[in-house]
Amino acid sequence: MEQINGSVQMESALLYTFLEVSSDCKFKEHLHSLQNQGIVSLLKDSYCYDDEVELQTDGNRSGHLQNGELVFGPEVNEEVIRIIAAQLAEIGDQFDKEIKARVVNDLVQHFLNENLSGEEITRRMSEAVEGLARAIPSDMEREKAMLVLAMVLTKKIANTMPSLLQRVFRTTVNYINQQLHNYIVRMLRE
Repeated sequence: MEQINGSVQMESALLYTFLEVSSDCKFKEHLHSLQNQGIVSLLKDSYCYDDEVELQTDGNRSGHLQNGELVFGPEVNEEVIRIIAAQLAEIGDQFDKEIKARVVNDLVQHFLNENLSGEEITRRMSEAVEGLARAIPSDMEREKAMLVLAMVLTKKIANTMPSLLQRVFRTTVNYINQQLHNYIVRMLRE
């Protein structure tokens, strides 16, 4: 997943903004390097500030439905992402206290293991999120709880070891895209 494409652009923008607005984010200087390295390069260019909708490099116009899915474009602007990310970050602050250091440290060890494939690390992240979702009593939608937990784990892992930010960011975007994409599309439409 070297390049962020349309299908993960929403997830990438939401996670990046969540981390940017989160309290207790000890790796802000590393976070901005994600844009410099091209990991979220479309984030700053994806928002339409005027009425012009540009033709994308794949030949499609931004903001249209392609294959029945919403493509990130003028319908989802920076302000919508910021509002949702701020709301999720508030929930994340509540969940943060419930996440045991052992869970974070185990994930850090998995991310440090260069022999684990991206799929295996995503699976480990998924197991951790699902385990936490079962353990944390919550009256909110399961998908929202899982989204917030994945984002909080990303923050906690990067706080523990900022050098893992790029790998954990990509893994989390992949996990969110695989497990929660439809939920995010619905959330951004509301």
